[in-house]
Amino acid sequence: MANQEIDKRVERAVENFMAGYGCCQSVVAAFADLYGLDDTLAKKVAAGFGGGVGRLRMMCGAVSGIVMLIGLDCGQTEGGDREGKSACYKVVQELLAQSKQENGSLICAEILGIQGYQKAVCSFVASERTADYYKSRPCAAKVESAARIFAEYLKKKANGND
Repeated sequence: MANQEIDKRVERAVENFMAGYGCCQSVVAAFADLYGLDDTLAKKVAAGFGGGVGRLRMMCGAVSGIVMLIGLDCGQTEGGDREGKSACYKVVQELLAQSKQENGSLICAEILGIQGYQKAVCSFVASERTADYYKSRPCAAKVESAARIFAEYLKKKANGND
């Protein structure tokens, strides 16, 4: 994957987020065509991971997007394929470690600075996307980071640097 294509896909992920899609949807849809998924299906399968999985503020949606994409890229398809599972888990752990290093956490609540009571009363109601919402959240930067991490993984893989 050339640097120009990486930048294009990262930009697409951020544009998706700024258009109102969730973090996971934004990341997955930016790469979906590589795996034969159309934009609509990619956004549907990733929809429930927003807000740290169903707005529970657990694992960051952008990070969930990385995990979904790794599954599409190298996930095993045979139930008893321990070697395939292990190889996939290795990539997940490597890329998530990179995300944690870059972003300080993999947990939505920690990234947003939500503590105790606030986290406990999380609602299923999605936040309204306004200019203030985008200004107050680091999410666009996390989407950008996740998309870049996955794109760089693809580039290294294509160059034989697994």
